Amino acid sequence: MFVSGGAADEGGDGEILRIPWFSVGLIFAKIYTMDYFKGRIAALATMHGKEKVIAPVLKEIGVNVIVPERLNTDAFGTFTRDIDRAGNQLEAARTKAHTALALTGLDLAIASEGSFGVDPQIPFIQSNLELVLLIDTKNNLEIRGHHRSTETNMNGSYVSTIEEACELAEKWGFPNHAVIVRKNERSKRHIYKDIVTHADLEQRVMKLLKRLFTRKVYIETDMRAHRNPTRMQNITKATEDLIKNIKSLCPECSTPGFVVVDVKRDIPCNLCGRLTDRPNMLVYKCLKCDFSQDSPIVDSPASVDAGECEYCNP
Repeated sequence: MFVSGGAADEGGDGEILRIPWFSVGLIFAKIYTMDYFKGRIAALATMHGKEKVIAPVLKEIGVNVIVPERLNTDAFGTFTRDIDRAGNQLEAARTKAHTALALTGLDLAIASEGSFGVDPQIPFIQSNLELVLLIDTKNNLEIRGHHRSTETNMNGSYVSTIEEACELAEKWGFPNHAVIVRKNERSKRHIYKDIVTHADLEQRVMKLLKRLFTRKVYIETDMRAHRNPTRMQNITKATEDLIKNIKSLCPECSTPGFVVVDVKRDIPCNLCGRLTDRPNMLVYKCLKCDFSQDSPIVDSPASVDAGECEYCNP
């Protein structure tokens, strides 16, 4: 029997055991989560070794992972841009997951998709957003984990000499992080991947520079997971976020995946009284029964200075 507050459970030696409600919640969250997933096998849609970082994390909820044979995830888009991505980041992950389900006949799949670009909070800084998606057709669930990080070596530049290519590559973490050499930034031909040694790099750069009318070639970081340890770390953290979201149970129906879907911005300006864009409430929602619940953001102020008000400080 679990008790909390003024209630108590008596141990075998007469000792009174007091268990706070939040501990009870964690215990039941783990029980319900394990009921959903313990002992199940998930098809992981990857051809770039992501099972090395995703599979160990999934063991926390009792899920084992297999990688389908004959699954070519490059067909859904490549970082080298020779194949355009199939839809947006989420749509591409869904396509991968459903393809893995079709190939294996399983009812549980995991897919990962990464994107790179200017960080939305820090202008002029590149960031990596990783999505790890779980699709459970047995229970009609789709649960996501995310992680955004400015820890990324994503870069590219034109070079005209082997020395310049080697200097740039080493600046980007080569050879621990692989690089790609191509004719130009947009070319879909003459793309050399899997360059992990100085000899390979020198050979590929020289080969392209020897082409008629070629004075410069383009070198870029290889952002595929198995060639980029920094990205692998971000995928790990996105998988950990997925597990956290799986363990978040709906208060109404106990379904995993009770997650934040929106924020409320109801903090007034202390000068004019108008509402500002400062968030003060997280909106959680169950995607199965549609139950929703507002949760206050910790340490949100009752009001904000006029400097944060778009009316007082446009």
